[in-house]
Amino acid sequence: MRKNQILFIFLTALYGLSCTGILDKEPIGILDAGSFFKTEKDALQAVNAAYQPLMFCSSNNNFYWAFGVLASDEAVVGGDGSRPGLTELDFLTQTSRTEELNNFWKLEYKGINQCNTVLDRVPGIDMDVALKDRILGEAHFLRAFYYFQLTQVFGDVPLYTKITPPEELKIPRTPVADIYKLIIDDCEKAALSLPVSYDASQVGRATKGAALALAAKTQLYAKNYTAVLSYIDQIKALGVYALMPDYEDNFRKNTQNNSESVWEIQHTNLELGVGNSLNQYWSSKKIPNGYGFCEVTPEYVAEFEPGDPRRQFTVASNNEDYFGHIYKNSYSSTKYSPRKYLQADSTLTQKADGDINVTNIRYAEILLWEAEALTELGRVEEAQVPLEQVRARARNQSADPANTLPEVKVTDKLAMLEAIRHERSVELGFEMHRFFDLVRWGIASEKIPGFQKNKNELFPLPQVELDLNPFLTQNLNY
Repeated sequence: MRKNQILFIFLTALYGLSCTGILDKEPIGILDAGSFFKTEKDALQAVNAAYQPLMFCSSNNNFYWAFGVLASDEAVVGGDGSRPGLTELDFLTQTSRTEELNNFWKLEYKGINQCNTVLDRVPGIDMDVALKDRILGEAHFLRAFYYFQLTQVFGDVPLYTKITPPEELKIPRTPVADIYKLIIDDCEKAALSLPVSYDASQVGRATKGAALALAAKTQLYAKNYTAVLSYIDQIKALGVYALMPDYEDNFRKNTQNNSESVWEIQHTNLELGVGNSLNQYWSSKKIPNGYGFCEVTPEYVAEFEPGDPRRQFTVASNNEDYFGHIYKNSYSSTKYSPRKYLQADSTLTQKADGDINVTNIRYAEILLWEAEALTELGRVEEAQVPLEQVRARARNQSADPANTLPEVKVTDKLAMLEAIRHERSVELGFEMHRFFDLVRWGIASEKIPGFQKNKNELFPLPQVELDLNPFLTQNLNY
């Protein structure tokens, strides 16, 4: 897929949405699809373009990370004040005019529009049947993924499942429960036609495991815990996933797309302009060309148990190595900075083009979903097993395994839920889950300063979309 990255630019121009959303222009896909979708190559180019909005690159302005990290208790904004929207998200003072929300809405619907184009047009192409099925499976999965992230951020959103003429674009928001049904259906269809794995030239495409995992995650959010376990059983039956012995291998350039990776957004070896821009946004301002827009809170650092090696892989602290520098307290207003998704300048052509992939779903997280679902169903002792798998990996990397990260043997449901929530925090720090976890657990107001119940669970819809579509309504209390 990497050698086809240049096609993303062409296909985005051909089928992408304009800068103010999906309502202010004729859908170009309708006008050109008849002449374009004729060959197998056309189908591949089209589905390749559906991956482009996933990237955390400078050309995308993908600020999903700000919702999952800055809005949570993991970090404060730092930076130099040049992005007021990030400050608003940190202090939960965002409005319908916050730029990062508008950018994200456009980006997700751009991806959805491209997936709908593939699903509408590729079935009519005379081509290899197995490849066609795989391409359609990729589009189903990607559409489900974009809709899932939209519901995390905005809740109810307009649902488009086909190329839509302009007069039909202005529709009301669809309830999250109904969008979840589409996501599950898309994931089921994707799982039927996607392979378990690819050869090296195609690594990064959606797999059967990724589709099953997104279905499991959606059911977790819907609190359908028996369904969560059913999907996890199917994932385990594939026989391809396992925890890496070394936790940090999930965030090193040369050990990416490994046995723990279930769904990984690719940034490795791409052209300039589509690399991982988190390498610049999250790097301390004391490092050349670092923006420092993400500074770790002391409260998050205190979440780690003594001796937990994941702390040093997740957070940079005083007098520790920091990608060729020695980190000092002065590198951040909080004395701590994130380490994940960052790399030494000597390995890069430019700061904003990192080539560390973003691990959206790891097998470790699936094990923690399993523990959580079992606990919610009252099967607390069974939940100890997957939780212990995650803790044992970290324990075995510690300097003193015999006295670090003891097994969790609690049998009380509430105590086990608290242990699992703690484990998610330290295992998955800065992987963009924290804010959404706190919201779905109903404890965000206890953890996040300034969080207002019945408001900050969701973010406001962009004002430009409200202006363009009179059927849209704003989220509560915005």
